[in-house]
Order: sequence, then C-alpha cells, then structure tokens
Amino acid sequence: MCGIAGFISAPGTLDLRTSAGIMADTLAHRGPDDSGVWTDESAGIALAHRRLAILDLTIAGHQPMASDSGRYVIVFNGEIYNHLEIREKLGHVAWRGHSDTETLLAAIDAWDIRRTLEESIGMFALAVWDRKERRLTLSRDRMGEKPLYYGRLGRTFVFASELKALRAFPGFNASINRDAVALFLRHNYIPAPWSIYEGIFKAPPGTMLTLTAPDEEVCREYYWSAHDTVLAGRAHPFCGDEHEAVDELENILKAAIRSQMVADVPLGAFLSGGLDSSLIVALMQAQSTQAVKTFTIGFHEKIYNEAAHAKAVAGHLGTEHTELYVTPEECQDVIPRLPAIYDEPFSDSSQIPTFLVSELARRHVTVSLSGDGGDELFGGYNRYFRAMKLYRRISLFPDAFRRSMARAVTMLPASHWDRLYAFVQPALPKRFRQGKNPGSTLHNLARSLGTCTLESLYLSLMSHWHDPDSVVLHGREPGTAMSDPERWLDCDTHEHRMMYLDQTTYLPDDILVKVDRAAMAVSLETRIPLLDYRIVEFAWRLPLSMKIRSNQSKWALRRILYRYVPSKVLERPKMGFGIPIDLWLRGPLREWAEGLLDETRLKQEGFFHPGPIRAKWNEHLSGQNNWQYPLWDVLMFQAWKAAQ
Repeated sequence: MCGIAGFISAPGTLDLRTSAGIMADTLAHRGPDDSGVWTDESAGIALAHRRLAILDLTIAGHQPMASDSGRYVIVFNGEIYNHLEIREKLGHVAWRGHSDTETLLAAIDAWDIRRTLEESIGMFALAVWDRKERRLTLSRDRMGEKPLYYGRLGRTFVFASELKALRAFPGFNASINRDAVALFLRHNYIPAPWSIYEGIFKAPPGTMLTLTAPDEEVCREYYWSAHDTVLAGRAHPFCGDEHEAVDELENILKAAIRSQMVADVPLGAFLSGGLDSSLIVALMQAQSTQAVKTFTIGFHEKIYNEAAHAKAVAGHLGTEHTELYVTPEECQDVIPRLPAIYDEPFSDSSQIPTFLVSELARRHVTVSLSGDGGDELFGGYNRYFRAMKLYRRISLFPDAFRRSMARAVTMLPASHWDRLYAFVQPALPKRFRQGKNPGSTLHNLARSLGTCTLESLYLSLMSHWHDPDSVVLHGREPGTAMSDPERWLDCDTHEHRMMYLDQTTYLPDDILVKVDRAAMAVSLETRIPLLDYRIVEFAWRLPLSMKIRSNQSKWALRRILYRYVPSKVLERPKMGFGIPIDLWLRGPLREWAEGLLDETRLKQEGFFHPGPIRAKWNEHLSGQNNWQYPLWDVLMFQAWKAAQ
C-alpha cells in the first residue's frame, strides 16, 4: 500500500520536483519505506510516490517506475493479486524484479491501459503518464478500496491519495463546498464525486480519467460498471442448485483469499467474531500451514464487546490470536487525531475502534485481511428487514392519503405532540403509555408515510439530518445515487435494490474510507477478499433466497462458514462496531462538545444555523432524545474545521 500524488502545470511555472516532494511528504504514513519523484519539465508533469513495501522489497520495486520502452511512467497504490498470471499471459519479458507495478507497466506496454485494468484483479489507485501522447491517465479499482482525489488549483491539475497532499500544493486556496457539507449532514460522509472542497473531486470506482493539458476538460469513462454488473447477473442467474451455488462461491472465495495472502511481509487478519471476518479467517487458516495471526479489540462494556466471540472462533480455528481491551479514555484519545486521519469531515463513529484494531495489528503485521463487503453483497444489514417491514405496511394505503397524513402530522412541531401526549396519556390504554419522545416518533413516521418509493424510504431511514439545507447556511444538497431516480436499479426485488444502493454509495464512501484511512494512518495495508470483483459478479447471479432466508441474512456465506466453525459458536444477534458516543457526550466529552457547539461560535463561523443544532444538543443532554448521530456529524465538521 502506498501514497501517490502529482500534477500537470504549464511548463516553467513551478519547481516541479520540490512541489511534488512536499506533496508526497504528507503521505509518509501511507508509505514509510521509500519515496520518489519523477518530472518532465517540458510537459510540466510531476509524479510522486511514497512506498509501503509489500511485494519485492528491493530497489526493483521503487516508484515512480518507467516501462522498459520508456514510454510510460507510473505511480501506483495498491495490489494486483493476479499479477503473476498476467506475467504468464505476457510471455517472455526480461523482468527486473517481481513487483506488481512492473507487471502493470509491461501489460500497458503490450496491450493498453484499459485492457490492463480489465485484466487486473486487485485494489488500486494509479496515475500513468504516456510520454509519447503526453496523456495522463488516472484510475481507481472497481469497488473503490483505494482513494483518489483530483481537481484544479488555479491552472494546475492536481491529484493525490489524500486531501492533505493537495493542501500542501503551493498556493492551495480551495474553499469549503457548502453543498458537500449538506451531503455530509445527510449521510455522515461526503459521497463521490464530491469532496469537502470546491473544485476537488473523488474519482468514482471503476473509472479512467484522462487529460493531456492542465486546463483541458477531464474525460471520464468506466472500464467496469457496478450497474452493468448487477443487470448482467440478474439477466444470467446461476443455474445450479443451492448446494452447487455454495460450493462455487466457496471455491471463488478461497481463490480470492489465497491470492490475497501473498506478501513478502508479515500478514494477518481482523477478527471480530462476526460472520464475515470469521469466514475470511476460516478460509485463510484452511489454506495456511501456519497459525494465522488474528486481532481483536474488546471493550469492558458488555453491550459493545465482541472480543469473547472472536476468541471463541479463534480458539476453534487454532489461530495465533491477539486481543486488547481498551478503555473509554483510550478511545477518547483518538478523537483529536480524527481530522488529520480522515482529511475531510467523516463521522462514522466506528472509525475509532477501527483505528484501534489497526494500531494493534500493525504491532505484529504489515498486511491484514478484513471481512468487509458481506453485508452489501449478501443482505446482511438489519435495516433491510426494517425497511421492508415498514414499506409493506405503508404501501397498504394510497399515496395521496399517506402524503396528506404526513403533512397533517408535521404541521405541529414535535414538542407540541409531546405536550398533547402528556395531557392525554392518563386516559390512554396502558400499551400506549410507553416510550419517550412521541413527537419525534410521529415525525419519523410521517417522513416514512410521505415517501412514495422504496428508495426514498430507504434514504429517509439512512439519513442523519433529514433536511440538511435548513441547517447549512447557503448550502443546497446535490442529487446522489440515493436520491436520483435515474440512477436507481430496475430490479426484481426490493432487497436487491437496497443492496445495490449500499454497494455503490455506503460501501465505497463510508466503509472503505473508514478502513483505508484508519489502517494507513499506522502504515497497515488492508485487503478485502469479499470485494474481489469475481465474487461481486457471482453474488449478483444468486437469487435473493440464497442471501436472505427465513429472516436470516447471508445464507450462502453461513453455509460455507458452518463447514469450518459450528453454528453454536457463531449464532448471536448482529452487532455493529460501536462505542457509547451518546453517553460520552453527556459525560466526559460534554465540555469538548459544548465548546464546538457554542451558539456564538456557530454564528461567527457562519456554516450552520445554530437553532436546530442547539435544540438537539439540549434535548440530548436532558435525556429527552438520543441525537448522537446528527450531533456527531456537526462535531466532526467542527473539529475538522478547527484543525485546518
């Protein structure tokens, strides 16, 4: 795993080597083992690299790297798991070393960039300069495991693995994108292609971006499309029976894991004790002659602790298991580091335990496999069940009636409904006297009633702030894959439609961002076997019944895992990778949060309307409501802004 950066400017306008070197230095955590800069003054191009050596630890793996022909120069972040197979296809080549970067260059020389990307199985972000055509190509892997930002600063086109490298570019002066802030409050992350800065974008997964001059419009094309993959899978379903499907899935997954266990450095795996990570570790151990190194963090608070489950799985499989119980104070000590780790506002609070388990693993290994991706591909989220239950109920009523009821309920503020409920409560039957915050409950129900499609209902259920435009000053939320009907999936099942939305939004923009930044902050490479595109394509050929059956998720994955670990060791309610943010905000984090949410400060900084934020803060402190998620969004923005 590495970090890349670079730019194209008008020739003679910049000190190319110095500027690129400064950008690369900000990415030292992504690549502590080596660094390099390549420039062409006549073209105004600079490529910079920071290396975390995983394959071929010798100088033969140094980047930037030029092809044997001299035509192409590359900076590459990631791993190509099938690069040895690509070498076989290329035939007789005088190889200098055994790095996958050299393999890529030889393939580009022999084929072209697009075919090379199509042939490659892996995770990556790369930049290739074609010296003959004077063309820069940027590309990102199919599922979005590795990050890639790009944009223009003045008349210079810039790119990098992380925003901190772009901020180091001389004269960086990009302003905060208030529309992106609105998106952030909605989702707790900023979805691609936007970033927190005006004019700076994220490359979508599966894309190639090309240009030949700094002021030229970027040409974007897809070499792999999640949308097309899903449609192809639904049009050509798996034809065997369910036993054959499970066998085939196991074979593909074992092959993916086997290829991802190749490294010239120590390797292990995260193990939470949940189904996905247990499956990855089980198949790793089944193919290893030595005990696999596994890592878990635990919490003393039982409701958040998965360490005991992970220990049981590790004991059954015979792994070399390391666990570390962390205190609330150790978790809270991570919070001041989050703005620097994530570079832009990001408020999935499981970022904290993800960082801590990455830090633990890095003490022992340089590469760790992870079980992410199973929920999106095999129907693992509990919210799919909640959404379907609610959608079936509200669909019993005509749209016009539901919208009218929603308007009627929201005409009264939630606080008015609370007072009305308190007045009539003594006269109500006992079963209606339970529960707090009836006004908020009614408003949440009204939002669901007012939705006309499954996608709009799902967006409502996934939203932190339901009307972010009313909170962000001068911000207007752009359309996304979650809100734009033209980008929704025309599919046979509602559950598949939700899974597709998560695969193309929540997975690359939240889950994979969280894992990449947390791990790379401690120079740990993470690999995610379930996101091998062959598994993704096969998953979409399976019927829903092989994913969700009898109100249980990930049916096919369970069938595989039960071949290695007894179900009694695994079966338990699904847990998130959570921490008690709600309690901390009322306790040890209260003073810190109060400073960031101070009404005068909010007014002076001019990004938010203080009213709705202060209302939620006061309700949270009083225990009237649990607003941990929308408050954590604002706090992460405020903390990020203060660190700039």
